Amino acid sequence: METMTRKEAAPRGRSDLPYAVELWQAAPADAVERVLARAASAQLAQAIFAAVQKEHPDRRITVRKGKSIVSDTAGDS
Repeated sequence: METMTRKEAAPRGRSDLPYAVELWQAAPADAVERVLARAASAQLAQAIFAAVQKEHPDRRITVRKGKSIVSDTAGDS
């Protein structure tokens, strides 16, 4: 009889999702305060990003995939 290890049987974790929506510190805005959400697709990440912008209009918000920033409210004028 073959058995699965606990790791093999576990569902995919949130940290496995490639996109992260990040809320940056208010002042100084030089570090991420927290990751608000993770998403499996760019489309879902952008929808979350838009919703977070409405909740935090004066804060920097980014969408990151790996080390690359995909969207950034700091570039908005």
